[in-house]
Amino acid sequence: MTKYGMAAGLVVLVAATGLVASPAAAQTKEIATATQHAGLAAKATDLKTAQQHLHHVINCLVGPSGAGFDASFGNPCNGQGNGAIPATSTVAKRKPLETALGQAQDGVKQANLSVALHDANMAQTTLMGRAKPSKASAKKKAMPAMSHPM
Repeated sequence: MTKYGMAAGLVVLVAATGLVASPAAAQTKEIATATQHAGLAAKATDLKTAQQHLHHVINCLVGPSGAGFDASFGNPCNGQGNGAIPATSTVAKRKPLETALGQAQDGVKQANLSVALHDANMAQTTLMGRAKPSKASAKKKAMPAMSHPM
């Protein structure tokens, strides 16, 4: 009985101290790693490097069992979970991850560095949860409102 009591106590202690990663924590790490690699792809100076980092984004999003996973490019999310998309249970939260996946997949297919960098930048922006402002809204932000003295 003492062995089981100590083992149960150890499990409670480990869980309470956060040494066991929750699926949500793993998903957050995978998204952060995918975002980081999308940024690295967006700053690449050659197509091969951009595409390698975009493959990292794909691998982190789909996980080792997911469609499109390619171990030959490496998996920077190894040990973080089984893919951010499979770990996401709601459609609303999965949608931006799937959008970023499509953007990364488009970038991998490109033969033009500029287009691949654009796709990488879009994937990073999507993963960061930000949409690029339209030109019209950017102009509105750039020009402060003026009041007319009457």
